Amino acid sequence: MIETHQLTRHYGSIKAVDGISFKVAPGEVLGFLGPNGAGKSTTMKMIAGFVEPTSGTATIFGHDVVADPVLCKARIGYLPEGAPSYGEMTPRSFLDFIANIRQLSGATRTARLEHVAEQLHLEPVLDQTIETLSKGFKRRVGLAQAILHDPDILILDEPTDGLDPNQKYEVRQLIREMAEDKIIIVSTHILEEVTAVCTRAIIIARGRLLADETPAQLQARAPGHNRIEITPADPHSLTGLRAALSAMEGVARVAEHSGTLTVDPKDGANLFNDVAALAVAQKHKISDMQINYGRLDDVFREITLADDKVAEARS
Repeated sequence: MIETHQLTRHYGSIKAVDGISFKVAPGEVLGFLGPNGAGKSTTMKMIAGFVEPTSGTATIFGHDVVADPVLCKARIGYLPEGAPSYGEMTPRSFLDFIANIRQLSGATRTARLEHVAEQLHLEPVLDQTIETLSKGFKRRVGLAQAILHDPDILILDEPTDGLDPNQKYEVRQLIREMAEDKIIIVSTHILEEVTAVCTRAIIIARGRLLADETPAQLQARAPGHNRIEITPADPHSLTGLRAALSAMEGVARVAEHSGTLTVDPKDGANLFNDVAALAVAQKHKISDMQINYGRLDDVFREITLADDKVAEARS
């Protein structure tokens, strides 16, 4: 697994990462969330062995990334922010160069080069210089070099940045497929990406870890989580339906606005089936009924803004 313990990085007087500790096991896709400058990329660089910690440790399958850098890096595929490469090279020559570095040879080398080019749809641009490629193709070349040696661990910094919706879907599908037997860490500012591919999400701000939960657990913190909106077909049944819903076990509050009832559950419970069953049992005809699971971006804002307020109070 990957394990960090009190991982810290200073740049002069600036504390970019402040004592972050977590573990990631094979089969997990861990999402890194945080405002710009939160310390996400720096944390990933320390795990990848690209930046040395000021203090604390990061280990890969029990090996310290500082003490055993070559052994650790051999098991990691790393896509940095911006996907740096050599502009004068073609994707074909660049991936060939990476294959040399990764010491791939023979049939395995040929198979992997062909496989990643096909997986990431690079065939049309394999012999075009990288500097002339679109941002999306450059990103795909960067991802291709990260997965070329079929690593045990993937560290991906904004993997879908610059991709169109179809390309984003394909990369997310690729991440899901690879996650079965790998450890994957994904830094993203696209919150829908967290629910699409991640099994866990960490929220970082000011270099500190503020939350470490599943996407579902984070979403359950959202204002109005599992709130139900129900609109009866007959406006005259509003009063009776409202009274029945208010008396239901597990209902915290029922409000009415413009012919629609809003049902807030206690403790964020999902009462959708119970509310539907009550409406059927009492023969209320319903024109519309929806459940609101809450927005992850609201949770993100709540957690990070609360941290901002604490930091302001301290200063």
